[in-house]
Amino acid sequence: MNENEFNVKNNIVSNNCNLLLEIVNDLNKLLNYTKNNIIIKTIEDSINKLNCIITENNKEIKYSDGSKYTGQVVNGLREGKGICCWLDGDKYEGEWKNNKREGIGIYHYNRQPFTGEKYIGYWKDNKREGKAIYHFNNGNRYEGDWKDDKIEGKGIFYWKNGNRYEGGWKNNKQEGNGVIYYTNEPFNGDRYEGEWKNGKKDGKGIYYFNNGDRRMGDFSNGEPIGKHITLTQSGEVITEYFK
Repeated sequence: MNENEFNVKNNIVSNNCNLLLEIVNDLNKLLNYTKNNIIIKTIEDSINKLNCIITENNKEIKYSDGSKYTGQVVNGLREGKGICCWLDGDKYEGEWKNNKREGIGIYHYNRQPFTGEKYIGYWKDNKREGKAIYHFNNGNRYEGDWKDDKIEGKGIFYWKNGNRYEGGWKNNKQEGNGVIYYTNEPFNGDRYEGEWKNGKKDGKGIYYFNNGDRRMGDFSNGEPIGKHITLTQSGEVITEYFK
């Protein structure tokens, strides 16, 4: 998902509206060069149709909740490209269908506690769904799948401190197979590869230490349990038991 994808498409829409205006101006000029009533009537009808299209692409609607929409409208409903601003400061700019957010769009959050956060990606039936990039106001970032307004599927989470997780997600938490890479001291260079559940290491996994050692075993609720075998860089085999 490219952060500039929506802006590129939005520019195309704006350019199309400008092109329609140029056509209207050209048709108005032609009216000055003809005396044929049939041609005049045809040109005037064409101008009226084009003006209707241009108007439909630049409507402003104010709603009872104080929100305001500016953009394309079909049969009185938000449809196509448009921007909607709410009283709490939230703003959505992107694609609409049947009065709901659908397609590609950017949602800027301003309400507490999400002030400064931003979602850039796909929508379906007014919910976040599909590929997207989410910027958190604490400096963290997520890039990946969404489903039914939640992080779900495959994705990468970047922490501000440099740590990174790549793998499965469900209900906004790490779930399934995934890898976490540590860059914060004293774990810089460590990584865990294995199973996750409810946001924590859970199931079979391998922990790779930055000194070259690796430890294999089961995890539960984020902690090692049962028998773990460590293979050191020097070739030594160490067996440990965790409760």
